[in-house]
Amino acid sequence: MSQAARIATLTLNPAIDQTVSIPGFRAGQVNRVQFTQSDPGGKGINVASILADCGYPAAVTGFLGRENTPIFERLFASKRIEDRFVRIPGATRTGIKIIDETSQETTDINFPGLAPAQADIELLLQTVQELLETCAWVVMSGSLPPGCPQDIYCRLARLVSSRGRKAALDTSGEGLRQALPAAPALVKPNLQELQEQAGGALSSQAEIIRAARGWLDMGIETVVVSMGAAGALFIEPGAVILARPPQVRVRSTVGAGDAMLSGAVVGKMQGASLAECARLGTAFAASAISHLGSGLPATGVVEDFKNQVVIKWLGEPGLP
Repeated sequence: MSQAARIATLTLNPAIDQTVSIPGFRAGQVNRVQFTQSDPGGKGINVASILADCGYPAAVTGFLGRENTPIFERLFASKRIEDRFVRIPGATRTGIKIIDETSQETTDINFPGLAPAQADIELLLQTVQELLETCAWVVMSGSLPPGCPQDIYCRLARLVSSRGRKAALDTSGEGLRQALPAAPALVKPNLQELQEQAGGALSSQAEIIRAARGWLDMGIETVVVSMGAAGALFIEPGAVILARPPQVRVRSTVGAGDAMLSGAVVGKMQGASLAECARLGTAFAASAISHLGSGLPATGVVEDFKNQVVIKWLGEPGLP
């Protein structure tokens, strides 16, 4: 695969995901842990891990605390992911994920991240510029760490497009609001994030599509609205597709959105139709929730899920 097929991912606020399995978890009561495991995490890192499993050369950047890098470095080495993270003082945060396989629910306990200095931010921007020499896409994912400028994703999206490359964005809150006018090629909100930007509840499918169409009017090429078990809407000018996932045993919902974004970007890299991107993204997400840890399960599992995804063309609802 040529260098032009490389994908860079950006994780400004990574975490070590400590997964704790507690069947029948109850808040405010004594709970017994069945097992626990720790994995290098952060949305962009999850995306890179999945891309590497698909055979796409990936590079990662963002901010990592110097005090606990080995767990990340082992993952990057094992999957041949190019490590371009900016090291900053301190330890990368831990995120606790309590999974209850009885109720098929995950409870997240997220700690704040490390605050980068201005010099760290400038080094990151320089690193992204260098990666744009060989990377066709830059996937920007996750929350902003303390002290990071709210317009950082906007600045990065403009930088990517100025070099003729494509940016994909998966974030929330003010960082998302400020980035939308920069028109990343692909944006993947979940329903809650779309509603926050819309300023209120979106109670029907038509309302969801209209809100996403407003983003397309800013110059964004593709909006993917993930809606959990209800599936996802893949929306482009003149095309609206609903992808429904197969029924799977939910082991953990951690990384499902990252997997969906990965599948959509892989589809775009392959020049696939919107329907095929929807099928890939949904199959990747189903695969992610069916196992623990980063990356994808065996290729056969993913292919089986892909064949079970139901694609529905919604005609022209909400389109002019």
